[in-house]
Amino acid sequence: MINFIIWIVVGAIIGWVASQLMGKPEGLLMNIVVGIVGAFLAGLVFSGGTINQGNFSVLSLIVSLIGACVLLAIVSLFQRRSARH
Repeated sequence: MINFIIWIVVGAIIGWVASQLMGKPEGLLMNIVVGIVGAFLAGLVFSGGTINQGNFSVLSLIVSLIGACVLLAIVSLFQRRSARH
């Protein structure tokens, strides 16, 4: 249970940092989702491990952050594209 809480907190922090870097401030729930889903997607691409694998090393935090930033960039592209139509 404590691992789940740590996972949520770290996901929220990674999501918040990613949203600040990408200039897209989000709410707490969205930061958690972005952090966790971004880490999951990064885990599919990179083999360095992510927070979703219970690995809280510096490398896994960086990989998870990159995944969250990429996820926000993809979401921004779709939002811009749908706003044009």
